[in-house]
Amino acid sequence: MWTFDGAFGVCLSDIEDTFRRAIVQVGDVSRIVVMIELSLPALRSRMQAGDAIQPAWSRFLDAMTSRYGLPAAPRIRYLKTRAALATLVIAYRS
Repeated sequence: MWTFDGAFGVCLSDIEDTFRRAIVQVGDVSRIVVMIELSLPALRSRMQAGDAIQPAWSRFLDAMTSRYGLPAAPRIRYLKTRAALATLVIAYRS
């Protein structure tokens, strides 16, 4: 589990980079599940600071499915509590 905070676009790039590094470290797996928790209060603050959600979000989801062979986009869990902007959770079976 990894947490990310800061500008929305930078967080998405960091999540993708962390995911790529985790896949390399884990190696060959039979099954993988990826979930991203987004803190809605933190996202609201980033939007008020001028961050845009699109097109970075669409590019990120496309990259996660096309570059890494995920069968579906990562699951997204929206948090109503204040926390880091994003949390990446990866579970796998060897």
